[in-house]
Amino acid sequence: MEFSALSTPLVEIETAALAVGVYTEKTLSPAAMELDKATQGAITAVLEDGEFKAKPKSHLVLRQLPGVAAQRIVLVGLGDKEKYNTKTHFEAEKQFAAYCVNANLKQAVSTLAANDCAGSSLRVRARAAAQAAVLCTYRYDQTLSKKSDPIALTGLALWVPKTQDAEAKAGLREGQALGQGQNLARLLGDLPPNVCTPAYLGGQAKQLAQDFPQIQAEVLGQKQIEALNMGAFLSVAKGSAQPPVFIELKYTPENGSDEAPIVLVGKGLTFDSGGISIKPANNMDEMKYDMCGAASVLGTFYALAKIGIDRPVVGLIAACENMPSSTANKPGDIVTAKSGATIEVLNTDAEGRLVLCDALTYAERFKPEAVINMATLTGACVVALGHHNSGLFTNNERLKNELLEAAREANDPAWPLPIDDTYQEQLKSNFADIANIGTPGAGAITAACFLARFTEKYAWAHLDIAGTAWNSGANKGATGRPVPLLFSYLLDQGNE
Repeated sequence: MEFSALSTPLVEIETAALAVGVYTEKTLSPAAMELDKATQGAITAVLEDGEFKAKPKSHLVLRQLPGVAAQRIVLVGLGDKEKYNTKTHFEAEKQFAAYCVNANLKQAVSTLAANDCAGSSLRVRARAAAQAAVLCTYRYDQTLSKKSDPIALTGLALWVPKTQDAEAKAGLREGQALGQGQNLARLLGDLPPNVCTPAYLGGQAKQLAQDFPQIQAEVLGQKQIEALNMGAFLSVAKGSAQPPVFIELKYTPENGSDEAPIVLVGKGLTFDSGGISIKPANNMDEMKYDMCGAASVLGTFYALAKIGIDRPVVGLIAACENMPSSTANKPGDIVTAKSGATIEVLNTDAEGRLVLCDALTYAERFKPEAVINMATLTGACVVALGHHNSGLFTNNERLKNELLEAAREANDPAWPLPIDDTYQEQLKSNFADIANIGTPGAGAITAACFLARFTEKYAWAHLDIAGTAWNSGANKGATGRPVPLLFSYLLDQGNE
């Protein structure tokens, strides 16, 4: 899809669809006011008769209005003007893009980014517009016998003041890269586990290195992982016929920056049966999404390489399956992590932390500025936060604030939860240095406390995305979160 910015007078824009925003209480955006005047009150008339309430996530199509060149004027609901924010704007852009895709339109123009929005810039709003449009073109058909029809929408332009043309184009470029990276993460999550295996993730990493010269990829196999003494990770993998892989990605900016890197660590359980502590059969198919942390690393690397940032970034993915077999971990087993710590396995379904702890120890070698891990780690986080916010745990106040700001800007919300030392008491073991699950209560927190023991040498944050990485039910599918949060954070760090 091609993105552009234009400043042509609104009434002269020749396009299949021109989007303008309308607030509740019959309040028009500046663009809507201009078109209302040109059409002798056609928009006001629609609002006066109550046909369009202008609620968020709603739209109304007006066709062939006199006085304007556009074939359709699409009124997009913005809700209460006093409450209008970056999230509402993103949803409005997505509403318009989805309409254009479903109506098989080839090109369209949106004025929505020109509306002022508290706490954002035009660049950020333009980024959201392009991201929304790209997300609306996602169709999963890789394992369907009949492929989806090609998306007709090939061009989207933003109408902005001429003085802000460069800012809009920069945002559009960023949003296109972000949307494509997020869609890559969605696709990897949606693929079935017999296709998206650990080796498949390794192949995706190598493909990124082929596509982008600033990315290097190394994929380590069983023997190399054994040489790294990753005993906790390997203990999870040993129950499966699929061999584990450990992926190391390096992004080097064109300026060859020698700054300390930011390290992204992703949990890559391409299927999680629970192992010997097997999960209930109901909805177990969704455990193919247990690699969405890994998918977010790959999607973020795609996006940052596409746009280019002036900051080195490292990606680490520990990928394997957690399966029940005669060689699988058993409750009561004790394994030794790369750090040398011994871990009593009380529940084989608490495997993500075993995989991550060795990757987090490995991250020390890069002397990182910060380490951020992403994992579909605990159902307890879903109980605590539902499906709206990812859980955020960190040992560094500055990193927490930076990630929360990035989450707000990216419309990819996260909520901070504690990792007080008092919770560490719940992880005591009579037979090892630490147990892999805590005593009842605060399950998401004790899981984060487990990881915290392996991150004392650097600034670290853990994003528990168990409730946000995919949707269930009729709209089942990966969301690509938290790629937007990570991309926004890395952009901010690269611009410092």
